[in-house]
Amino acid sequence: MADVLTKSNPDAPPLFFEAEAAGLRWLSAARGARIVRVIDVAPGRIDLERIASVRPSADAARDFGAALAVTHDAGAEAFGAPPDGWTGPLFIGRRPLRAAHERAWGVFYARDRVLPYLELAIEAGGIGRGQASIVRQACDEIAAGVFDDGEPPARIHGDLWNGNALWSPEGVVLIDPAAHGGHRETDLAMLALFGCPYLDDIVAGYESAHPLRAGWRDRVPLHQLHPLAVHAASHGRGYGDALADAAARVIALADTL
Repeated sequence: MADVLTKSNPDAPPLFFEAEAAGLRWLSAARGARIVRVIDVAPGRIDLERIASVRPSADAARDFGAALAVTHDAGAEAFGAPPDGWTGPLFIGRRPLRAAHERAWGVFYARDRVLPYLELAIEAGGIGRGQASIVRQACDEIAAGVFDDGEPPARIHGDLWNGNALWSPEGVVLIDPAAHGGHRETDLAMLALFGCPYLDDIVAGYESAHPLRAGWRDRVPLHQLHPLAVHAASHGRGYGDALADAAARVIALADTL
């Protein structure tokens, strides 16, 4: 019998762990990146396989990158679409995450992934109103389609910071998703935001399976707006400063297109 890790919280929002299970199963169905196995789920509790840990390595990083590209390539119904068959709420951490069914990425990303958390950050004092105006200007550019590139919706993890990528004897295993239909560059940008071992090797492995569109490195701040806004709403002014800086870079990049 598999060694089991139980996560429980009787005060969790309704369907919180059920949403996590739906996301994990949807990502696993892509047969790309390895996903922690759901053993059981019930209100207020989820049972997962326990993952042994090892030191990160370049080989494991390249394998993970290639597998992540396969996961993304499995696609989604639309930008903002929830896991197939899931009609309940979505979450990123403990915060609600909006579902959508947009054909255009920019409209979805600005409206549903940046602006809701910007408003929360303003209320929490995580960003100044002057800085927030820069973020809104960037969102106007994004929603206008400046960065829409014709890429179909990817099947993304949605909260892919380093802490949600576990290095196991069998390779990298992903946990705690905010899975939805999004842009493949968003997952990679989040790995870069908080630091990830062997990130260059991950990217090399990814591009061996699915080459990234030219200029993707310049667009990293664009795809970091969402996680920075989420953190500015909960973790203080430093993230608000970083959010405003990323937004200014997005505006400057839009002016070159």
